[in-house]
Amino acid sequence: MMRSVTLGAAALTLALAVSGCAATSPAFEGSFGQTVRTSLASQVINPAAAASTNPVAGIDAQAAMGAQRQYEKSFAQPQMHQPAMLSGSGR
Repeated sequence: MMRSVTLGAAALTLALAVSGCAATSPAFEGSFGQTVRTSLASQVINPAAAASTNPVAGIDAQAAMGAQRQYEKSFAQPQMHQPAMLSGSGR
């Protein structure tokens, strides 16, 4: 009985020691990051847009300049917000 327990323990120790020498790199390493690259590529509507010389249709220059000025002013002078009404005693 003692011999079988010792033999079993030795076999288990040997199995654990050999498993430590096994390759640890997972099988998915070859395609690591492919999901991210696919996701980013699916968000591009027209990959050749940078090479196009056709101007983008949008608002006229005067309206665009006005919108840009208003946008920049919003950072220079932030709007004052009214304090929120609080209910309760506040003691």
